[in-house]
Amino acid sequence: MVNIRRSEDRGIGERSWLSSRHTFSFAGYHDPNFMGFRSLRVLNEDVVAPGMGFGTHPHRDMEIISYVVSGALQHRDSLGSGSVLRPGEIQRMSAGTGITHSEFNASDDAPVHFLQIWITPFETNIEPSYEQIRVAHPSLPGDLHLIASQSGGNGVVKIHQDVAIYAGIFERGHTAYYRRARGRHLWLHVVRGTLAVNGDVLSRGDAAYTSDSESLHLSDADGAEVLLFDLC
Repeated sequence: MVNIRRSEDRGIGERSWLSSRHTFSFAGYHDPNFMGFRSLRVLNEDVVAPGMGFGTHPHRDMEIISYVVSGALQHRDSLGSGSVLRPGEIQRMSAGTGITHSEFNASDDAPVHFLQIWITPFETNIEPSYEQIRVAHPSLPGDLHLIASQSGGNGVVKIHQDVAIYAGIFERGHTAYYRRARGRHLWLHVVRGTLAVNGDVLSRGDAAYTSDSESLHLSDADGAEVLLFDLC
């Protein structure tokens, strides 16, 4: 069975400079039915006002992924990394034994819209590290493209967990099937646009997830961008 998690059922975090939606329990939002999904612990959709952002703060023993939908995100951390993340790129920070970082809107006149994703690693106390790459999928619509995995590789960031993350852009007429391997668990998040997943129409912020359905069938797309998490 494929289950649906609707955007309007997510948690809400609002500040004067931040509009945030929490797929799973986070900060002041708590839902015992959505504490995470397998090793996927946080999936926040954040929109940050121009020139504003998250000041320096610590993390430990977490794989933290940032995925920009629009705008530009300025990153700095205690490893000495400093970069601007834009659409078509993915950033992975392994907090390990401990790291501090900040994330700010790199623009003074336009908001930045991005996804903040946390994955629980299979091993604690690893050495902190940082990686940022450009992904292939913006130039190859109509399919799912690997952007993060345990092994990493060309055009793929490395995650310290048995997880594969795929991204895809789907326009009208595009369809795709993703077959679930035995013992695996799938979570699909709609970044923007609309499409049908096994017949259910999903829009921005909606999700479809399953631990037993044979496959996910993506169809009837209209300007859709998705992230698919294949988890152990």
